[in-house]
Amino acid sequence: MMQKNKVSNLKVKLKKRSVTIGSWITLGHPSIAEIMASAGFDWLTVDMEHSAITLEQAQHLIQVIELAGCIPLVRVGSNDPTLIKRVMDAGSYGIIVPQVNSVKEALQAVHAVKYPPEGTRGVGLGRAQGYGTDFEQYKAWNSTESIVIPQIENIRAVNAIDEILAVDNIDAFIVGPYDLSASLGVPGQFDHPAFLRAMKKIQHAIDKNAHVSPGFHVVPPESTLVTEKIREGYTFLAYSLDSLLLADTCRSGLKQILGESYHPKMLIKRGT
Repeated sequence: MMQKNKVSNLKVKLKKRSVTIGSWITLGHPSIAEIMASAGFDWLTVDMEHSAITLEQAQHLIQVIELAGCIPLVRVGSNDPTLIKRVMDAGSYGIIVPQVNSVKEALQAVHAVKYPPEGTRGVGLGRAQGYGTDFEQYKAWNSTESIVIPQIENIRAVNAIDEILAVDNIDAFIVGPYDLSASLGVPGQFDHPAFLRAMKKIQHAIDKNAHVSPGFHVVPPESTLVTEKIREGYTFLAYSLDSLLLADTCRSGLKQILGESYHPKMLIKRGT
């Protein structure tokens, strides 16, 4: 059952634009979640879009993250009301929704999280609701404290960002730089003029929409990149992801030990 009184209120921090730092979980083992939650992150996102994590695994990860005193979020695979309902019933404090490119899609995400009259979510009696023993308390919590975060990761979303952020019950947004650059036809080219123009539009939206916490997923495991984004005004920061943090630690350590003789192995060879 959810122990919300044991963790800090992320909703308040987002509203105040206090800096919070989290990370992404793509490996479905509970020990990964426990290690990362104990490291001091404000929140952790279970990624169900770009991972093999199942709904059952997601619930286990949510439990571990919460019991470690960290806030569990889930990045769903799509803006699907059924999937959103199920991860919320599993105990997620909120959702991150990929490819929200319009007001209609932002409203769909909010409605999938909230019960009527604020939304359209069906009522279940899962872990979030104390397996049926705590529905009234959960209903009140869900109305005021559940979190909805659209990803701005397409040029269509950038062009509609002010309208998206004006939707009631949107708490923050998070930029997905790789998909945003891909939508511009320049995947991974973060110094391309088209990408920089899109980021400038996002910066204008940050300045205009003070009620929403601006977020950015810094994918490389480089802490200086996170501090740069904080200086730019971003307050909801995702610092890399589990697999990259693990790989970077292993490789940097071996490189220091072996020097020029170190050559990392490729996990999978493609082609000949």
